[in-house]
Order: sequence, then C-alpha cells, then structure tokens
Amino acid sequence: MKKKLLILQAIIMMLAATGCSAEDKGKSVESVDDLPGATIGVQLGTTGDIYASDYEAPEYGSTVERFNKITDAVQALKQSKIDCVIADEQPAIASIETEPGLVILDEPFALEEYAMVVAKDNDELLANINDALVQLKDDGTLDSIIANYIGDDTKGKTPYVSPEGTTYENGTLVVATNAAFKPYEYYDGNEVVGIDIDIIRAIGDILHMDIEIEDIEFDAIISAVSSHKADVGIAGMTMTQERAKSINFSDSYVTSKQVMIVRGDNASFSNIGFIDKVYQNFVQNDRWAYVLSGLKNTLIIALCAVILGVFIGFLVGIVRVAHDKTGVLPILNAICKLYLTIIRGTPAMIQLLIIYYVVFQSVNISKILVAVIAFAINSGAYVAEIIRGGIMSIDEGQTEAGRSLGLNYRQTMIYIILPQAVKNVLPSLANEFITLIKETSICGYIGLMDLTRGGDIIRSQTYEPFLPLIAVALIYLVIVEILTVLVGRWEKSLRKSDR
Repeated sequence: MKKKLLILQAIIMMLAATGCSAEDKGKSVESVDDLPGATIGVQLGTTGDIYASDYEAPEYGSTVERFNKITDAVQALKQSKIDCVIADEQPAIASIETEPGLVILDEPFALEEYAMVVAKDNDELLANINDALVQLKDDGTLDSIIANYIGDDTKGKTPYVSPEGTTYENGTLVVATNAAFKPYEYYDGNEVVGIDIDIIRAIGDILHMDIEIEDIEFDAIISAVSSHKADVGIAGMTMTQERAKSINFSDSYVTSKQVMIVRGDNASFSNIGFIDKVYQNFVQNDRWAYVLSGLKNTLIIALCAVILGVFIGFLVGIVRVAHDKTGVLPILNAICKLYLTIIRGTPAMIQLLIIYYVVFQSVNISKILVAVIAFAINSGAYVAEIIRGGIMSIDEGQTEAGRSLGLNYRQTMIYIILPQAVKNVLPSLANEFITLIKETSICGYIGLMDLTRGGDIIRSQTYEPFLPLIAVALIYLVIVEILTVLVGRWEKSLRKSDR
C-alpha cells in the first residue's frame, strides 16, 4: 500500500512539474494571426469547417477538430480541449449566453451569404423560391422576420403570421434543416422555429404550399435535397463553389459572418446548482418530452428489428449449415455469403444512409420503417453466424440419432438440433440484441427522433453537456439490464432440462 502511495505521489509531482493542468493547456488566440499552430473547433460540414481546413496545411500546422454540433465544440473550448471555435455569428452568440468565461473576438473571421439549396434538376422550384424572395425583400417581410430574432429594439415584436385566407392547394414543401443553429433554426417546445423557418413559411405562403420540416444532421442536408428526400434545404447555409457542384443555391437572403469564440482573460464559468440544472434540462419547457418521444421510437425500432433480424438470421444460418453439411443450395449459399460479407464489412451508419437515400430514394416511406429494415438487415448477418456456429457445435451423433428414429433432415433440425443450438447461443444472441439497441442511436442521421437525438436536442437548447448525456446513458443502461435479466431467466428455464 505504501509503495502505491509513493508511486501516486511521484505521478502528481511530475504533472505539477510539467504544468499539465486544464488552465495551462492550449494556445491563446486573440486574432486570426494566432490561428497557425492552434487547435480549432468547428461544426462538421459548415462554412467554418471549410475555412478552417486551410489551416491544416503544413505551413500553418493547425489542428481542426470537427464536432456534430456547435454545442459540443463550445464545451470542448470551455474545458480547454481546443483553443478556439469558428462559427456563424448569431449561433455563436447564442451558444455563449450562459458561459461568461467565453468571448467572441471583435475581428470577423470571414463574411458570407446565406442561401437555400434545391436539387440540380428542380429549376422550376428554384425560380419560384427566388421570385418569392424578391417579393419578401420588397415588401419588408424579410427584414421584419430577421428583426424579430436579432436586435434589441424589435426582437420578439414582429413574429411572422401567415396572411389571412392563405390556401395551400399546391401541395407540401418538404424542408430539410438542422435545428441546432439558434436563432436561424432551433426548438421551442416541440416546434422548430427561427429566422430560416419563418422565411421558408413565408415563401410557402406565397407559393400556396404547406411546409413540412425535417430536422436532420447538418452534413446530411445536401444529400437529402439532391436525393429528393427533401425539396429545399435551409440551415444558415453559405454559398460555396464546392457545394454548388452538387446542389443549386437560391438567391442570398441574409449576410452573416464567421467569428471566433475564445476563452476570456478571466475565465469564470457559471456554476448553478444540480437541482437547478435538472430543472433547466428536463422540467423547463417540458424538455423531458424529447427523451420520452425518442425512447418510444428507440423501443419500437429495436423490438421490430430484433424480431425481423432473428427471422433473417435463422434463414441465412440454416442455408449456410445445410450447404456445409450436405452441399445443397449452392446458389443460395453464395448469395448468403455475399450478404454476410457486405453487411459485416460495412458500418451500420453507412448501411442506414444507403437504404434511406439510395434504396428508397424515390419512395415516400416512414423513417421508422427504414430504420427497422436497416437494423434488421444488419443484425440478421450477425445472428446468422451465431446460429450457424451454434448448430455446427452440436455433436454429429445428435443428427444420426434423429435419423435413426426415422426423422428426416428437416424434422431432425427442428426438433433435435435447433433447440440445443438456441440454448447454447442464447448469451451470444442477447449480446447481439444489446448491441442492436445501442446502434439505434445513429437514427438522427436520417432525421428520426430516437433516444440519443432527444438528448442532443436538449443539449442544443441548454448548452449543458453533462446531464442530458447522463440521462440518456442511464436509460440505455436500464433497458440493457432489463433485457439481460429477461434473457437470464429464459436461459435458466432452458437449462432445467440439463439436470
């Protein structure tokens, strides 16, 4: 014990000697000139990401860390994991409202123009949107919408209201956005609001089209529009040459700038009590509803995917075993091997995106159904190999005994081999089910509200990195523990026949 204490003391002294503390770590950024050699945080796929990438060149020596949300980048800066954050001005202002230890430098990093995105082959819609934008600029509606969210004099005083008698006989305009970009798009209760949302609703009124908002990851917006999963993308998106290669931009509707968020000279961070944080994250504005809604979808997807995945896995596993044992079904076995190779060799997230944006590109299908199909196909590959391994582990004498009793191959497999195989592989199947439940956390990439995304929405509103994540983690833990107990009892009941 004394030796362990001496070792611990030596480590502490070494850390103190090298100055390895959170406060001393990192480089001070006070202007654009300080960015070379700095660690820069950005939101993945944003203009800040594009601009910051230039500093990754060898002559600059900077490191760019890419986060899915500005919230995460700001928290990394707060914890001295990075030196600055490059972000759009208004979201940057919103992200540090409750963080007095962070400041925005007066020097702008870059100026930019925001525009909407439309698919390359949808010129008619693009022309209609541009005509509507001209009308909104001329009659002052655009300025009124922006002033309702930005500025001290008119903020909150001029909410957009659809003109009386507006009809929507021209159908629905599906709009892709990323509701974590306050004040352009963000959640207010269960509703997505903001500058961009009001603008697109005003355009919808002019075009006599109803608006349907799809909240997805920012870097998936262009893919959603180009694959016609959405008609329009609007998310404070800057016109760039690279993006214009795969998408068409509307006329600009607002000018913004990229700014740099840094730690202040006298960094002091707010430290509200735990109870107040719980209230702010879950009770205030009924934010618990995001978690509850996400939990419901997670359970539906996981349960349906497990049932369908087991069915697929059993079929594939039986085909593989039949070929291995008797050499029959060579074509089906080759197809099954190809399926196993592709599914086990590619990430589940890629499979989900391919099924949603490619396989069902031109089909209007429920996102929950897409998720069920994707996760069932993914899980089925692993279940198939688990089942095959379980069947192959059964002594060949069991098969011979069944045949000697007059049972054919199918009867022997159903009544003798499979019951023993399932008993042997039940722990492995339980592990696969647990993995499947946790893998559903990637559903946010297709704009589906799952448990993890519910926590992300809360974080995007409260800028609190700890409690929403812990709450989501605890819920997953409870689900997994319940499943573990149920499988354990099932396994125990099956083992009674071994006595």
